[in-house]
Amino acid sequence: MLQYVLRYKRLLLGNFICVFGFIILELGLPTLLAQMIDKGISRRQAGPIWFYGAMMVVVALIGLIGLIGLAYFASRITTNVVRDMRDDIFARTIRFSNKEHNAVGTASLITRTTNDAYQIMTFLQMILRTGFMTPMMMVASAFLIVQTSPRLSWMVFIGIPLLLLGVWLIAYLSKPLSQRQQRNLDAINGRMREQLSGIRVIRAFVREKFEQSRFGEVNDAYANSSIKLFTLMAFAQPGFSMVLNVITGVIIWQGAVAIGQGQLAVGSLIAFIEYIFHVLFSFIMFASVFMMYPRAAVSAQRIGELLTAKNEIEGHDGRQTQGSSAPGLEFDHVDFAYPGSEAPVLRDISFSAKPGQTVAFIGSTGSGKSTLIQLIPRLFDVNAGHIWVDGTDVRDYQVAALREKIGFVPQKAVLFTGTIAENLRYGAPAATDNDLWEALRIAQAKDFVAEQKDGLDAVLAEGGANLSGGQKQRLAIARAIVRRPDIYIFDDSFSALDYQTDAELRANLQQVTQAAIVFIVAQRVSTIRHADRIVVLDNGDLVGMGTHDELMKNNPIYQEIARSQLSEEELA
Repeated sequence: MLQYVLRYKRLLLGNFICVFGFIILELGLPTLLAQMIDKGISRRQAGPIWFYGAMMVVVALIGLIGLIGLAYFASRITTNVVRDMRDDIFARTIRFSNKEHNAVGTASLITRTTNDAYQIMTFLQMILRTGFMTPMMMVASAFLIVQTSPRLSWMVFIGIPLLLLGVWLIAYLSKPLSQRQQRNLDAINGRMREQLSGIRVIRAFVREKFEQSRFGEVNDAYANSSIKLFTLMAFAQPGFSMVLNVITGVIIWQGAVAIGQGQLAVGSLIAFIEYIFHVLFSFIMFASVFMMYPRAAVSAQRIGELLTAKNEIEGHDGRQTQGSSAPGLEFDHVDFAYPGSEAPVLRDISFSAKPGQTVAFIGSTGSGKSTLIQLIPRLFDVNAGHIWVDGTDVRDYQVAALREKIGFVPQKAVLFTGTIAENLRYGAPAATDNDLWEALRIAQAKDFVAEQKDGLDAVLAEGGANLSGGQKQRLAIARAIVRRPDIYIFDDSFSALDYQTDAELRANLQQVTQAAIVFIVAQRVSTIRHADRIVVLDNGDLVGMGTHDELMKNNPIYQEIARSQLSEEELA
């Protein structure tokens, strides 16, 4: 938190100056009031009353300016700090590899970016408005207390150890409660995200009440941890107030005795009580800041974990931006296992592809097809072996330079809120409208886009919710085509298309991929039967490779898949 605050040294200096203005108001008024009473009102002299009255007005104006400035500078600093913090969190997490992302979880990332950042903002507001002011107020008030009446001052300092003990105890007990509360909030966000994403399935299976019950469990857990934390905090204010009131009552009693003995003036007693109030109230405010610290510390720790997390991909970021030999891609005895998994997902995978070739992958569910092609753009890194792109290991490339070569279409078509044109230009901001329409034509999406009222400027809802599955897939394919990459990767990207659209789209693709390498992951044999090479995977092993005709002659696994999908005429 400190390193972010120190970015705004000028605003911080202004905050300090305004703190002094506020202290002048709080301590100046009772001092001047005491002088007015003792030198003017008690002696019935109008001159001192007017003089000290005017001084009080001036002090009040200075304090008002300081108070307004304090609110302004504190708000500016905290708002800027939290903005910077959220920018840094997003910039960091957007570069996470799948390993780091999966380790934290989407729900926790959202909580840390929103709620944890808000907790820090609240704490910094308190620190800047009262945390700096209260120590100075306590020191100045304590000095004035001793100066006004040494006889009564010891009573004030008796209560401070009691308050310190209460502050420490509350801070000690609140930290584990704050940690539990934030974890429960992560669980709420995770459950809410899961249920909203699966709302159609929930309704189709009439499981609304069951999901309400599941959500109620995590919501109750959050409520219970919050109740315990807030109950603990609720005991603080009355306890501190009781100590303050007892001390004030004892001092008024002893002060009245001192006035009766002629050892203390009435005005001095009034000022003394004001000083006591400022000492103890400042201590209570400082204690409130101190009690907020465990919650802010938990949030800061959670955010710090994101900002300092080691990205295994960026940690091995190379320097190459271009390959060292002729264009082409080769898997060289590649092994891969997901983090924490005992068994490898891919074992000893070797094949190669050259520009103009189409390589397809097929196999049963869980055979490692999607995992294999995710290794090319380094969404994960291989555990053993090499992936060569243009003669250079992908780990020796700059990550950005490597991914600039690739047009990736994932299994689930991902579109963003905005216009169709903005989505299509996502990987090629300089593309013209003609480039977009050409890509749409190739992807068999031109007709339905042209039918939109605003054409390319038609607005897509979140995730493309106002489009069908096939329309979203075709737009995702068109987005990759607009980029004109060296390597096209289609991860089961034709599954929502009918056979005719699928055939026409693949025929059109050949027009723009003659100088590129095309990888296709598919479940349908009809989608890949014309590929230059088909790689057959089974439980992570490469069990066959060749053309459709070759595999139909010598590969039992491919034969079984083909016979389950193709008619006798197509098999002939």
